[in-house]
Amino acid sequence: MTEHASHAPVVLDIAGTSLSAADKRRLRHPLTGGLILFARNWENRRQLTALTASIKKLRPDVLVCVDHEGGRVQRFRSDGFTALPAMRVLGEMWMSDPLAATDAASAAGHVLASELRACGVDLSFTPVLDLDHGGSSVIGDRAFHRDARVAALLAKSLMHGLLRAGMGNCGKHFPGHGHVKADSHVAVPVDRRGLATLLADDARPYEWLSTTLTAVMPAHVVYPKVDGRPAGFSARWLKEILRGRLGFTGAVFSDDLGMEAARHLEGSALSHAEAGALALDAGCDLVLLCNQSLDKGALLDDFLVDLEALAAAGHWQADPDSEQRRLALLPQTPPLAWDDLMHDPVYQRALERLP
Repeated sequence: MTEHASHAPVVLDIAGTSLSAADKRRLRHPLTGGLILFARNWENRRQLTALTASIKKLRPDVLVCVDHEGGRVQRFRSDGFTALPAMRVLGEMWMSDPLAATDAASAAGHVLASELRACGVDLSFTPVLDLDHGGSSVIGDRAFHRDARVAALLAKSLMHGLLRAGMGNCGKHFPGHGHVKADSHVAVPVDRRGLATLLADDARPYEWLSTTLTAVMPAHVVYPKVDGRPAGFSARWLKEILRGRLGFTGAVFSDDLGMEAARHLEGSALSHAEAGALALDAGCDLVLLCNQSLDKGALLDDFLVDLEALAAAGHWQADPDSEQRRLALLPQTPPLAWDDLMHDPVYQRALERLP
């Protein structure tokens, strides 16, 4: 295996249901530290398990990730995978029976994590901590609730379920994406509220969960009263507020650098590598570049080469703790194989408690 750098911050994607020669080459690159899977990488459980095993054979330390929240954001939905509820369903349960809702949230987390881990996936980018202000089409029913207290407690319950199955978590999108209507995939959302308002409401779950969250993903949203750059590119948001004021100690992932809001900073268009360098310099430990492996993935190859060159030129440097934060997200316990999981009483009880 190739000797790897002291910091492997790049999370990239693959095109198909097995590793190509180009995928293998990129996985061996010293800057590659993670892989994110999508629905196109899925045929069935057997294929997914073989794919993740081939990834780990090549790079045992690589972090295999997926967006698998429940509701409309769930990449694997067939061949035994449980259809998980949207998080708003748990918030609605809370209104009639708060304690049953927290138990259902823990059940959802346990089912989610144990099924993914049985197929070799290390981490899901969940829970959504955005508040349901009612106007965001991109967040919508992915949010637990409008009340930050309810969202924080249900998220903590979900994370307890993840933890019981041996999986970390990733709260998103710091400090809050739920108040803006624009979709950062195709536009640059702007939230004009001040810092005191944000910290007292949308960002409050990050304070309350500061000892529970293992990872955080900032929003590609600009909060001009705090900083001119989107939160994921802002040292003020990531170093001063998230780490300094709120006390967060885990890993910070950028949101997808391929999104429109990631590369139009302060009025100028940036390359993917320039955006990645800015995010890493601002305080991200890992940067995601998604859906670029299609059409042979030349852009991914350029990204890795250019990001390495930008590091050599001093445009970004690794936080000394970043690599340890990345490695800490790898599961510390062996997963249950799928057949064993199907007979596991904890898993079976969790299935019964889903809403």
